[in-house]
Amino acid sequence: MSALCRDCLTVAPEDAAAGRCKSCGSPRLVRHPELLRLGIAHLDCDAFYASVEKRDDPALADKPVIVGGGHRGVVSAACYIARTFGVRSAMPMFKARKACPEAVVIKPDMSKYAAVGRQIRGIMKDYTPLVEPLSLDEAFLDLTGTERLHGQSAAATAAAIVKRIVAEAGVTASIGLSYNKSLAKVASDLDKPKGFAVIGRAEAVEFLAGQPVSIIWGAGKALQRRLAKDGITTVSQLQGVEETELIARYGAMGQRMAQFVRGEDSRRISANRPTKSISSETTFHDDISDGEALKKILWRQADRVARRMKNAELAGTTVVLKLRRADFRILTRSRRLPDPTQLADTIYRQAEELLVKEVNGTAYRLLGVGLSGLVDGAEADPLSLADPGGGRRADAERALDKVRQRFGAEVIGKGRGLPE
Repeated sequence: MSALCRDCLTVAPEDAAAGRCKSCGSPRLVRHPELLRLGIAHLDCDAFYASVEKRDDPALADKPVIVGGGHRGVVSAACYIARTFGVRSAMPMFKARKACPEAVVIKPDMSKYAAVGRQIRGIMKDYTPLVEPLSLDEAFLDLTGTERLHGQSAAATAAAIVKRIVAEAGVTASIGLSYNKSLAKVASDLDKPKGFAVIGRAEAVEFLAGQPVSIIWGAGKALQRRLAKDGITTVSQLQGVEETELIARYGAMGQRMAQFVRGEDSRRISANRPTKSISSETTFHDDISDGEALKKILWRQADRVARRMKNAELAGTTVVLKLRRADFRILTRSRRLPDPTQLADTIYRQAEELLVKEVNGTAYRLLGVGLSGLVDGAEADPLSLADPGGGRRADAERALDKVRQRFGAEVIGKGRGLPE
């Protein structure tokens, strides 16, 4: 049995793997028989948005903090104090306020969180080039083979990364260490916050057997309900079903579940995982059914997506419209474009045609638009004989972009985007 001190990074021999670290006296020891043989890690910051806000305002340290927008919005993040009251991410804000009325509610500042996320990603890349981000505050890391480079085990390197994140970014994180991606991600959630959990090969199948099916990465509420309808609520029940039967019942997800419950995952960590889509959405303060009001909001979202596409030097081949009804049912509509685009005008025109078909008196609480099928921005918006006015609209939009670059994004815009 090996033990790693998470504070001084000393690896204790077997006869010292109890109590406190002999080097620094810390009780924060990680013990596991396979500790020094595992190299796949998943790092996940603890209540990231809320942690950043507490970092910037020490007066919030001992208070419940909810990051989210408006009465009609949803919780983006909740600190661990707020979670003791039952507040969770994606919970409607009115429910969160009811559950924890004394919480401090802060509007999300995505530009600030993105800057901290870039700082954290830079720290991770100082230790390994194989960093696969999943979001601003979490990523997979392949630390296999870094022992000689850093003069320490992969486990010690993972602990060192967390120490630097705390010291330099001012937020805490949890680590999951295992031999594949799926189990590393499961492990990172076992000991939050400030956790370091390990799942080894010898224990994986037995450990998974005692877990609910919700632990399976990618098994959302709909699949969980379907599994429950089939009498399956635990991983041990899935372990007793042949892979061919799972595939027949649940398709590609059935194969993925069959591999997961056996502790298998052959996916490699990819440092160049491509962005699949760019989108923007907004939740309304009051439900909206009026078509003209929805179109104004649609334009502002299309404009925002276009700016993000241009900044990322990307173009999209498919416009996607998203609507959420008052009963929370989500509608998505999409349209494939003849040519890739990054122009707000094109995004809006295509999405508007999709929107008009859904304006039938139904009240909506959310509207979003996005582009998927992303390609290099150099392929965007070629001149088309089928749309002779497209070139003039494109030139006008690019001229508007130049003004914004010089004087700010909000200094100029189209009339259709002005609020009532």
